[in-house]
Amino acid sequence: MPPFARLAGLAALLLASTSASASIPPPPGAAELAQRGDDIAWTITEDLTTEIGPRMAGTEAEAAARRWAVTRLQAMGFANVREEQFDMPVWVRGAEEAWLTSPFLPQKLAITALGTSASTGPEGIEGEIAYFDSFDALVAAPEHMVKGKIVFIDHRMAPAQDGSGYGTYGRGRFTGANVAAKKGAIATVIRAIGTDHHRNPHTGGTNFETGVKPIPAGAISNPDADQLVRQWKRAQQMRKSETPLGYVSEPLRMKLVLTPRNLGTKHSGNVIAEVPGSDPAASPVIVACHLDSWDLGTGAIDDAAGCGIVTAAAKHVMTAGQPRRTIRILWAGAEEVGVFGGKAYFAKHGKARHAVALESDFGADRVWRIDFKLPDSARGLADRLAAAVMPFGVVRGKQAASGGADIGALVQAGVPAIDLAQDGTRYFDLHHTPDDTLDKIDPAQLRQNVVVWSAVLTILANSEDRELP
Repeated sequence: MPPFARLAGLAALLLASTSASASIPPPPGAAELAQRGDDIAWTITEDLTTEIGPRMAGTEAEAAARRWAVTRLQAMGFANVREEQFDMPVWVRGAEEAWLTSPFLPQKLAITALGTSASTGPEGIEGEIAYFDSFDALVAAPEHMVKGKIVFIDHRMAPAQDGSGYGTYGRGRFTGANVAAKKGAIATVIRAIGTDHHRNPHTGGTNFETGVKPIPAGAISNPDADQLVRQWKRAQQMRKSETPLGYVSEPLRMKLVLTPRNLGTKHSGNVIAEVPGSDPAASPVIVACHLDSWDLGTGAIDDAAGCGIVTAAAKHVMTAGQPRRTIRILWAGAEEVGVFGGKAYFAKHGKARHAVALESDFGADRVWRIDFKLPDSARGLADRLAAAVMPFGVVRGKQAASGGADIGALVQAGVPAIDLAQDGTRYFDLHHTPDDTLDKIDPAQLRQNVVVWSAVLTILANSEDRELP
């Protein structure tokens, strides 16, 4: 059967099961097919989060997830299923507590350590808070404002469909502790990089330059950050006001207990599977997700759903008939703590040709935009792809595709890329929190992802050499 005929049948079948979502209009005749849809992506996501749960990189939980993944992918009929191990440094969290201690009555804060944070020791540390309303303000601050203090970086992130703001506000998490450490801070606490209003702190990695001694680093929830800011402002006002006893001079202080540990070098690994193509000379299409997760939740939206989406799409293409190009599925390990899996894949396979790379790692809400970074020879291909996904509510973007973390090295090396951008409006409500659990996934929107991915993957896997390298 020609690839476009297979695509039409597949799209009709899958889209039928998304008709429950009012934002995704079903095509004519979809109602009759409503009972014929499948839930491969949901089943993978549910089973992984239920049977394994949190999958912190380099731990036994992540190793169990790799074993689980190999068994599942083999059972689904994929070829060349294997684990490719690599070594990495492993960090695990310990006790996590914080209090505002003065000048008001002590109040406990909801806090979590950031990846690679140093330990305070079991007794904790206490110090004056040095407040900065942004990462840039910390960078510009003279050393005397920071030295010997606990730095707090305040930076409220607003929700956005495309997730814009993460790069800007995330700097406080990515390198804020490094900047503070170089200026003599004893610890750093940030307003969590999240858009929710719950007392759920968002974890994530922070990075220290070579030669910079790590300091304790944590994130507090948005409501707790609000409380800290109110107390800081009130303490500042009190220090400038006359009282019956004279000027109040006591600053806002915090006690912090974070006891994470470095376990040394351990094994992690990537799990790879393939749909073999009919033309062994044609370069493969690679679709990626990451298998590991942070340990606060069960890693449903980040990124079990992504693995479910790309794998379901590859399975549908395989079921419809052998494609011309091989489809390679990469379930990357250790993405959250430093993209170790993506780097290991590139070190092992980066010199081989890849036709195009795609990644799903932005939750499970509907795909709304398609972006391209393709050679000039693929202009017609891009037009066909944009037309194929338009009926599913996906618009053509005007920016170049950037790929994702685990295919980033490939894209930087010149491999063409396509982004299937998901709606990120609520993604940072859940990202890296205890709330990243299966119940937050909308099955209808998850199915729409599979429809779009299947449509795109069918066309890409049957593309000609004159279109893609």
